[in-house]
Amino acid sequence: MKVWGQGMGAALAVGILGAALGACLVPVAAHAAAFDPVAATQAYLDTVPADARAKSNAYFEGGYWLQLWRFLVSLAVAAIFLAGGLARRLRDRLAGLGRFATPVFFIAYTVIDYVLSLPYVAYADWYRERQYGLMNQTFGDWFGDQMIQLAISSLIGALVVWVLYAIVRRLGRSWWVWASAFGVVVLVLMIVVTPVFVAPLFNKYEPMKPGPVREALLSMARSNEVPATDVYEFNASRQSNKISANVSGLFGTTRISLTDTLLQRCTLAEIKAVMGHEMGHYVLNHVFVLLLYLSLLVCFGYLFVDRVFGRLTRGGRWGVTGLGDVAGLPLVVILFTAYFFVLTPVLNTIIRTQEAEADAFGLNLSREPDGFATVALKLAEYRKLQPGAWEEIVFYDHPSGYNRILRAMRWKAENLPAAEAPAPAEPAPGHAPAEPKP
Repeated sequence: MKVWGQGMGAALAVGILGAALGACLVPVAAHAAAFDPVAATQAYLDTVPADARAKSNAYFEGGYWLQLWRFLVSLAVAAIFLAGGLARRLRDRLAGLGRFATPVFFIAYTVIDYVLSLPYVAYADWYRERQYGLMNQTFGDWFGDQMIQLAISSLIGALVVWVLYAIVRRLGRSWWVWASAFGVVVLVLMIVVTPVFVAPLFNKYEPMKPGPVREALLSMARSNEVPATDVYEFNASRQSNKISANVSGLFGTTRISLTDTLLQRCTLAEIKAVMGHEMGHYVLNHVFVLLLYLSLLVCFGYLFVDRVFGRLTRGGRWGVTGLGDVAGLPLVVILFTAYFFVLTPVLNTIIRTQEAEADAFGLNLSREPDGFATVALKLAEYRKLQPGAWEEIVFYDHPSGYNRILRAMRWKAENLPAAEAPAPAEPAPGHAPAEPKP
């Protein structure tokens, strides 16, 4: 009887547990059946007017051709320097400067290259952007920023090239190994210096005023050990309508920065989704992972130059006497340009993979799948929403809008107990969404 009683008790306990589990599982099953991530994704895509989608598709697909034209322009400039004898004559004229000839040659080369490329650059980076309603600057303002960029790249580049040519001339066949190591040091220094000293040359950075947005972002940062004690807003609207944000810097220079366009055009849910993504890059150490990948690619790039340069300049072609001759700099540049042009799908895939990881992190941190989806639609103003599979692999350095929204809806289906059809989120306090400028 005791055994029978224990059996009955166990059966009763199992029955009660089963009933309880059944009560829990029925709503989950009903929810799973009611919420379809694919259908929810399509519902978001359907909110984009056909003309707006056609416009963003045309803009983004045109960028594919711009990559090719940019390479061809670089090739034409290299031909002017090499086949036209400009590099040889410039080297000979600067020979009297001794050891300073190399950095001065680089500065002259950079300025001449910019002048020769200006018609293309002005079309691609200013005129075309204005055509699509993405550029707010006048030509004069845009050109002013270009001059600042030219000055910075000329001066910093001159120092870097000076060291690289010293490495080539003194270390012989192993130069490409040491040049790669030096490149890593330069990249790290730029990551540290850029947010503090370079970025403020183009935009005004100010601490964000206390409020719900600032407190929400600092709370997200503290909970994930992002060592930023303030949030900065910068006036990106002086250049463009595009929305953006970042967590930048290393070794004490880490800062959270948001564009004023993000604050003006996005809801609190969208802002949290964006910043969750950006904090994901920081927490997942993507900058170091990307440094590793870039270092390897640059290392193989130097090796490629080492193997090809001598064959192309055999017999003193173009007046170039060897890899250590600064007159060969245009050839080095075009070889590197061709190398990275061919590797575009590889580099894009490396970056796109990191972006997908940051998306997943951001969804878990912000818990704002609908905010994530709606901000993806805002980004679709200048990114094709739904490319083909190979198109995304080759040309996209971020996941497509479709895949980002689908990831958000899948997260919503798995994590929110009462997922519903997409609904607009509430505006962030003090930041009502603004319509994009035409």
